[in-house]
Amino acid sequence: MKTSDFDYSLPVELIAQTPVEPRDQSRLMVLNRSNNSIKHRRFFEIVDYLQAGDVLVFNNSRVIPARLRGRKVDSGGKVEILLLHRLDANIWETLVKPGKRVNIGTKIEIADDSAAGNRYETKVLAEVTGRGQGSIKVISFSDETLLPRLGKIPLPPYIHTPLTYPERYQTVYASVGGSVAAPTAGLHFTPKLLNAIEQKGVHCLFVTLHIGLDTFQPVREDDPLEHPIHREYGVLSQEVVSQLSQAKREGRRIICVGTTTARILEQTAQSSEVPLLEPFEGWVRLFILPGYRFRVVDGLVTNFHLPRSTLLMLVTAFAGKDFISRAYEEAIALRYRFYSFGDAMLII
Repeated sequence: MKTSDFDYSLPVELIAQTPVEPRDQSRLMVLNRSNNSIKHRRFFEIVDYLQAGDVLVFNNSRVIPARLRGRKVDSGGKVEILLLHRLDANIWETLVKPGKRVNIGTKIEIADDSAAGNRYETKVLAEVTGRGQGSIKVISFSDETLLPRLGKIPLPPYIHTPLTYPERYQTVYASVGGSVAAPTAGLHFTPKLLNAIEQKGVHCLFVTLHIGLDTFQPVREDDPLEHPIHREYGVLSQEVVSQLSQAKREGRRIICVGTTTARILEQTAQSSEVPLLEPFEGWVRLFILPGYRFRVVDGLVTNFHLPRSTLLMLVTAFAGKDFISRAYEEAIALRYRFYSFGDAMLII
């Protein structure tokens, strides 16, 4: 297995720059693993493929205003900070641009540009106090409670069109702040669609996995096993575990909305006796590659992912290399929209 096995060529115009409105009008490719069939629908028609008793599991993590702009105290040079993970009170792992010019001890002032000239202008002082893995820098902030007021919602680097309404880069059920990127498979759901799903007798459950750096990082090593997977913080409650365990005992399907949801369930299952899952709170480090045996997940709702990405590798592990390659070729031929604001697939 090589990283190049997960490469493909995508016409740039198929990278969705803006979301479809309404949310549930995006296209839906339905992949059936039992007969290798592919069907083309609209997302709101996902109800047709769900059964009473199914469990649909969502990631309720909310994207935080993680992109901060500031200036070095000593030189006035511009600096951009992307918050990644909170380590402790006022201390965060971050990405900094330009990183090579920001060393340990560098002090950065972050202020509200819109309040320039106002004596009540909000300011936070940041200091680089350490280094993390790779290009990560550890920063201490004078008052992290002010950061949401100073930051902006970060969009993925392949989206170049400004987002008119930042809330559109949140799922309608996002409730626990902590991600630097949206769990995009959930962006297609509307309150009306969720109600229709529940009316059919489907159980909707929520877990939390805060999405971090790895979403933005392609696998650069020739051997994907050498790729350093970055940890992401997750929570799986006792109430959710009880319902998932009961569904497993009764042979009902568990369908994950997004690769993030699949990762936290599968990591939990590795340290538990399936179908008796256990509650979990901590760092998720599971890297799912082809050959992995899924213990919990029976179905997956997911978007179309970047080439050479860990997300594409997970989807390939779930549905098979040949099937996913054929699906992506068909999606390109039929002009599906790709990535965060793009269309979706349901794999059952």
